[in-house]
Amino acid sequence: MEQRSAESAPYIIPNKILPYISVMASHITGEVYPPSSEVAQESHVRTMEEYKHMYKRSIEDPEHFWSEIAEQFYWKHKWEEGSVLKYNFDVGKGGISIEWFKGAVTNICYNCLDRHVKDGRGDVVAFYWEGNDPADKSQYTYQQLLNEVCKFSNCLKKLGVKKGDRVGIYLPMIVELVIAMLACARIGAIHSIVFAGFSANSLSDRIMDSKCDLIITADGMHRGSKFIKLEEIADEALLLCETKGFLPKSCILFRNMRNKKSEKHPTPGYKPKTAAVSWLDWTDLMSVSADWCEAEWVDAEMELFMLYTSGSTGKPKGVVHTHGGYMLYASTTFKYVFDYHAPEVFFCTADIGWITGHSYITYGPLATGATSVIFEGVPTYPDAGRLWQLVDTYKVSKFYTAPTAIRLLMKFGDDLVKKYSRKSLKILGTVGEPINPETWIWYYTVVGDKRCSIVDTWWQTETGGHMITPLPGCTPQKPGSATFPFFGIVPAIFNEDGNEIEGEGQGYLVIKKPWPSTMRTVYGDHSRFESTYFEKFPGYYLTGDGCYRDKEGYYWLTGRTDDILNVSGHRLGTAELESALVQHSDIVEAAVVSGIHEIKGESIYCFVTTRQVSYIARIKCDIK
Repeated sequence: MEQRSAESAPYIIPNKILPYISVMASHITGEVYPPSSEVAQESHVRTMEEYKHMYKRSIEDPEHFWSEIAEQFYWKHKWEEGSVLKYNFDVGKGGISIEWFKGAVTNICYNCLDRHVKDGRGDVVAFYWEGNDPADKSQYTYQQLLNEVCKFSNCLKKLGVKKGDRVGIYLPMIVELVIAMLACARIGAIHSIVFAGFSANSLSDRIMDSKCDLIITADGMHRGSKFIKLEEIADEALLLCETKGFLPKSCILFRNMRNKKSEKHPTPGYKPKTAAVSWLDWTDLMSVSADWCEAEWVDAEMELFMLYTSGSTGKPKGVVHTHGGYMLYASTTFKYVFDYHAPEVFFCTADIGWITGHSYITYGPLATGATSVIFEGVPTYPDAGRLWQLVDTYKVSKFYTAPTAIRLLMKFGDDLVKKYSRKSLKILGTVGEPINPETWIWYYTVVGDKRCSIVDTWWQTETGGHMITPLPGCTPQKPGSATFPFFGIVPAIFNEDGNEIEGEGQGYLVIKKPWPSTMRTVYGDHSRFESTYFEKFPGYYLTGDGCYRDKEGYYWLTGRTDDILNVSGHRLGTAELESALVQHSDIVEAAVVSGIHEIKGESIYCFVTTRQVSYIARIKCDIK
């Protein structure tokens, strides 16, 4: 293949070729890096022999393995013998179903907050919040967070929200987002969070699909130097819903910009156009709400949340996760993969609008009783040293970000990193996309000073938690490889003919057995769930990712095998993008393909047919 410099024109390549590009790059280095000796000394799993023993137990006797872990959590009523796991992965044998601890009764919010407060850890800091502006900051203890969650739970109940109702959340990276999530969980409502960077159309589609009873949003937010008028976007989305015949009953508005110093503010005196929706002020509701609310006890298989992810057929899929199994898996992966020990500080740079934020900012850390940093801003504002400044300020020991962010910060050079001590760091994690060896080595050498363990994690919205990942105290590392499966995960590689590839080989990555946080369905469309994930290889969960397994058994994720793009670690469907393009009145047809991008991994290239050539300038203006 022809070599090109980063400065030359990027390749535009068919999606099916993309999986093999990163694999070829991954073989540039054959060096193996041992785990950090400092981490190994105090690790939950200190040797590969110990990992292999635990892994063997987890796949040969999953019922007992996960039952022992479940004992660490609070259950109002425990599971009966024989009810830990029931499932069917084979469409030829009936409907696809996955049940963990069915009949047991719990509540994930109680386990994230009340359990720790009752154990005397109410004064432990749950979150350090850092705003987009370095001057904006706050912190919440577990007791304070519980009080706020109870108050907002009572607000929701007063508005008629009850167990099983759907609540849409469109908020920036503020603690109120976590409060809203946990309040929904506390009363048995199902939350559907929409990333606050999405458009009114995207928000409207998700409100319509989930049939939300209530929406929660903010007046606006800063993202770097950019200001986003969330209230106006939400209002536009509700107007779109109204034209399609559905409207939530109420919208709660948090005045995020009320006390912030900024030259940019929401439109003065803005009044929502959706008169049929009751717009309510968050602060007014909370001011008259009691700070105690009993948790709603729910079956372990009760839906906790739905989170939309791109589909190859156009319409985003509402991935459903449940209280019991998701709680166990998010907490267990957090504990072992990041080797968490209190009172360490964990920092995940993801947005809660994505699954990484759900599992490793909110539920995983809180269920483990951890202290975390929530960051509202971006890595390069006000300068590209912001993340390392936060690491030093909060003495972060476990740090988790995307390869795209690492590649971006590499461009600013080593000196900006070395300006900060970073002495507190012990583990560096990556998520969202495969990390190329050059970036891995820079992360290890410059950011980690060659003394931190790297955990290159592979997982999906659908899986709820880490699937293939190193354990930082014991796993020898190969830059670019996600290494080995986590406890309970049984991966396999299939060829196009449906035959399993043994030993070294490359093909479709599938999973043989369920794990506690396996997605349960696509909201409102179980047949789509079955056809998307279980029809191609009956008896196996199809990940949609390609994979290479080397001679030593290391797994290397190679990219999507379908028409899904991975841009900056975010999955985007080509069909969804094409559908959005042809909604423009001047576009007749559209095709979307991916190109290689030196920072984002992939980039989007759109080919369109216009009604007239003269319309192109107008289309470009509208897209911008």
